[in-house]
Amino acid sequence: MGRKNVSQEKIIQAFLASAFEKSAGATSLSDIADYLEIKKASLYNHFQSRDAMYEATVYHCGKCIEEISFLPEKSLENIKTNKSTASQVFKKFITRYFELYDSEPLFQVYTFIRTEQYFNREALNIVQNELKKINDEVFSIIKVLTECGKLSNRNEKELKELASSITVVIIQQRDFYIATRKETVRQNPDCGAGSLFALPTDDKALSEAVKLVENLIKIIM
Repeated sequence: MGRKNVSQEKIIQAFLASAFEKSAGATSLSDIADYLEIKKASLYNHFQSRDAMYEATVYHCGKCIEEISFLPEKSLENIKTNKSTASQVFKKFITRYFELYDSEPLFQVYTFIRTEQYFNREALNIVQNELKKINDEVFSIIKVLTECGKLSNRNEKELKELASSITVVIIQQRDFYIATRKETVRQNPDCGAGSLFALPTDDKALSEAVKLVENLIKIIM
């Protein structure tokens, strides 16, 4: 093996890639070293142990997910000024949100953290914080849609219940979308790096999410 320019970030990326293929628990230091084409001992120049590497990967995933938003910046102002219906607004946001997960790094981050939530407290906190963030953003959208007359006026309790229902739909269908995409990638191992972009998109979960949200919105229109 030749001398490689290895950093903590590259080791974390290698950990994520291996965990995607065989799970985090089954990923060994040898797997990571082989992926990076370095000697296993070289990993200790960057991390004291495999546990330290794992914790750094969880932290990295948390930062990545923290930067993802269902509600793009300045979107609330746009909702007030454009002529889109409530259903059209949510369809646009849901489509954009699902498409974000077709980038390979985020795709691997998602599958890692959603799996590790059952084994790691910090991973569980990341998932719960993400859920709350999405719910808060959905509630903000509903409030603006109501204020500008695109949804019927309801009390705050009813609007919060609607936001929670929409959030559950988005998360469930996103999970299904990613799980389906992951299986597609596994069934096409020859695609290599960037495989998500080389494979056809499965719109079933996206279409189902949009349809279910539209049905929820119709209840209070």
